[in-house]
Amino acid sequence: MRHQLSYLAMNREFHAYGPAHLSVIFLTVALPFILAAIVRRTRSQRTETAIIVTLSVLLILNYAVYMTMARRLGSVSWQQMLPLQLCDWGMVVVLVAMLTGSQRWFEVAYFWGIGGTLQAVLTPNLHFGFPDFRFFSFFISHCGIIVGVVFLMLTRRYRPYLMSIVRVFAWSELYFVITLMADRYTGYNYGFLLHKPEAFSILSFLSDSRPLYLLEMQGVALLFFLGLYAPFAIVDLVRGKIVGRFCETSSKMIGG
Repeated sequence: MRHQLSYLAMNREFHAYGPAHLSVIFLTVALPFILAAIVRRTRSQRTETAIIVTLSVLLILNYAVYMTMARRLGSVSWQQMLPLQLCDWGMVVVLVAMLTGSQRWFEVAYFWGIGGTLQAVLTPNLHFGFPDFRFFSFFISHCGIIVGVVFLMLTRRYRPYLMSIVRVFAWSELYFVITLMADRYTGYNYGFLLHKPEAFSILSFLSDSRPLYLLEMQGVALLFFLGLYAPFAIVDLVRGKIVGRFCETSSKMIGG
């Protein structure tokens, strides 16, 4: 057993955009479309429910196994095991959205899952490469959130709205305040609120002054939210113009 744990804990260096990382990115993009295609092909509510339950169980089990292994290996302290990363909150939100079918919870899952978790997948703050169990745990938790969000968009036609940004930004501020207090108490860098992540990311471009850094993070989050809503705003605008022109043409035909 000790030999097995030593093997699982083996520190294999992570290489960004190496074969393993690129494979994960490809699967993250392809999997929700494959699952949605299965649901459309079978036209079965049971199939959709089975996929949602499977994704949910996978996310929960992965989190539980990671916490158990981390404690057994003694690789982290209790201060590092609090569920205070944004991805932890994102996992809870996407689970609630999938299991309840709530549009409001989907909105939060969309902005946190795509805006925050996608960045973690593309620029992971990870030291352990394939086949270390922490490599699998990291990407299962992060990619599972994205797969769940996109799957809901494809199968249930969920989407964000303009007011969604206001609601999600309010939730984000709640996370910000709670995590800021936890970072001060534990000394651990939850949410990267104490300092920038070690791995290169968009946060690397922010100020080295912590007060300004925290303020800039708020602006970056808002810009991300606006950017994630932009495609839907453009579609709404185009559809509005098309409908407007159709109504105008119909009125002229009737009047003429």
